[in-house]
Amino acid sequence: MAGALQELFGIEAPIVLGPFGGLSSIELTATVSEQGGLGSYGLYGYDADRISDTIAALRSATGRPFAVNLWLPTGDEVAPGDVDLAPARQAVAPLYEALGLEPPQPPLEFLPDIASQLTAVMDAAPAALSLVYGVPDHRLVDAAHSRGIRIIGTATTVAEAVELDAAGVDAVVATGAEAAGHRVSFLQPAESSLVGTFALVPQVVDAVRVPVIAAGGIADRRGVAAAFALGASGVQVGTAFLRTRQSAATEAHRQAIAASADTGTVLTRAMSGRLARGIPNRAMRTIETSGVIAPFPAQNWLTGQFRAEATRRGDGELVSLWAGQAAGLAPSDDAVEVFAELAAGLPA
Repeated sequence: MAGALQELFGIEAPIVLGPFGGLSSIELTATVSEQGGLGSYGLYGYDADRISDTIAALRSATGRPFAVNLWLPTGDEVAPGDVDLAPARQAVAPLYEALGLEPPQPPLEFLPDIASQLTAVMDAAPAALSLVYGVPDHRLVDAAHSRGIRIIGTATTVAEAVELDAAGVDAVVATGAEAAGHRVSFLQPAESSLVGTFALVPQVVDAVRVPVIAAGGIADRRGVAAAFALGASGVQVGTAFLRTRQSAATEAHRQAIAASADTGTVLTRAMSGRLARGIPNRAMRTIETSGVIAPFPAQNWLTGQFRAEATRRGDGELVSLWAGQAAGLAPSDDAVEVFAELAAGLPA
């Protein structure tokens, strides 16, 4: 499938920016697209108006194709009235106290309605919509295709990739356990779906008919070359770009990525209630030591209130330091240089 992604998305190089929920920036997305790849922007938690405004801003920043990303509901999300937050509030109280804040009362809703989010994306018609945590139904796939929008599904196992392929997605991201951020498994628990990139990619390539994008543990030209040797048609890279000054990560987060060869990364549910990979810090340790974690998205909302203030203050101990296992290989703090390093590993 040489050249499949270039033709599919109208791009020059099969390099996709990982979509960061809460850490995406217009500048980084546009930079990757301008370099000839597929810039991506994570829309987690955005309401319809913010989605429309964001896509309009992306169009103003680049005339080249880009993707946006949404999380599909899995059915196990809790609403504010479904969960007693008192124990979890007590567990995170020291983190609020460290910032001089009081834990807030729950909102009316933790997340925007997915239907309104999808309608906003369909109306704005970006080049691609990437989805995590599930399989789009045929109505969504048909609606996207009728507007010229390509659909990218995300799989952590071969079985998930097969279901996505059968649903009519245009490409599948095979995301190995090395990847940063949330483990977006949907057929089996995330803890039972921790397949490494090296094992996952060739099996997915053999199992589906659409182009496969390798993700997880790719940060330089060597990772890119390995992904193509395994049969991938492209790569998706997150952490290496997250380290750059064009991302929305704080300086403390960038420094933590640069130092991650020493600190390492771990899988945790502490920050959001769902399993995710990041660099350990005070917030993660405090919550895990408490032994109390609210279900998603309640925990994500609860920690999000102090994380927002910590982000404003540049406090790396009280934010989510998402990073993949190859973070120590992140080559530069400039996205253009990172892209050039990755492109050097593409097949001639």
